[in-house]
Amino acid sequence: MTRHLLRDDDLTAAEQTEILDLALELKNDRWREKPLAGPQTVAVIFDKSSTRTRVSFAVGIADLGGSPLIISTANSQLGGKETPSDTARVLERQVAAIVWRTYAQSGLEEMAEGTRVPVVNALSDDFHPCQLLADLLTIREHKGDPRGLTLTFYGDGRSNMGQSFVLAGVTAGMHIRIAAPEGYQPRPDVLADAERIAASTGGSVALIADPEAAADGADVVVTDTWVSMGKEEEKIRRVQDLGSYKVTDRIMGLAKTDAIFLHCLPADRGYEVDADVIDGPQSVIWDEAENRLHAQKALLVWLLQQQ
Repeated sequence: MTRHLLRDDDLTAAEQTEILDLALELKNDRWREKPLAGPQTVAVIFDKSSTRTRVSFAVGIADLGGSPLIISTANSQLGGKETPSDTARVLERQVAAIVWRTYAQSGLEEMAEGTRVPVVNALSDDFHPCQLLADLLTIREHKGDPRGLTLTFYGDGRSNMGQSFVLAGVTAGMHIRIAAPEGYQPRPDVLADAERIAASTGGSVALIADPEAAADGADVVVTDTWVSMGKEEEKIRRVQDLGSYKVTDRIMGLAKTDAIFLHCLPADRGYEVDADVIDGPQSVIWDEAENRLHAQKALLVWLLQQQ
């Protein structure tokens, strides 16, 4: 059966660890794996603008011996005339894998259903599993084994990043705190899935409205932009609703003294995070951005091995 990565809990705890172990190996020996030698082609489709996703997948596919085919839906039939399932049936006869950065999670699910090649969610409105693999890789590098660590996510807990942290974090055995106001908490079904996973990994999820209480003793502090792509018209309301959840020096001071700060970028300094934090000594955002490359290479190698 073809394996896909559409959401974070498509991977078991053991599989997640296997991919992260491989990512560390590939970071130390970048040219070791060539599963796409030929070169084979990987379709990388973008509904949304991108910097880190576009660069890391294009470079990673080339590192693995393949050729990235970058497709914009604005200039393809997928942009309106053709269904995701029909597009997948065309592509699967010519490419080794499909990577899609899109809006609706349902489109990814339709594309993956019955497809003979792996489909990877490079970001949807609901989840961002590739970013979480990079974040967990960064945590491992700076904090060691993530099991038992406490991570606090500030801001929109119902965003793709908030929901992915809930699922991937508990899969890794972490204690995830979501610091968010009412109306910005992860979907109930996502929380239920996370609690089910946590029962077997020793992780946990907590919703904490008080931003200072949420920081107390945290090993990792994370935030993301308050205004994601497609939410621009909501900026004024979101800034008002989430203003108390900015990551500041005071918040970092309440976390552990050796806590690290993560942000998937792009960042709005002065909104979700103060410049002194994101540009300060506890920030590891540039390692995090680089690790998209290594984590996604490991993911592609692993998925192709499952074929």
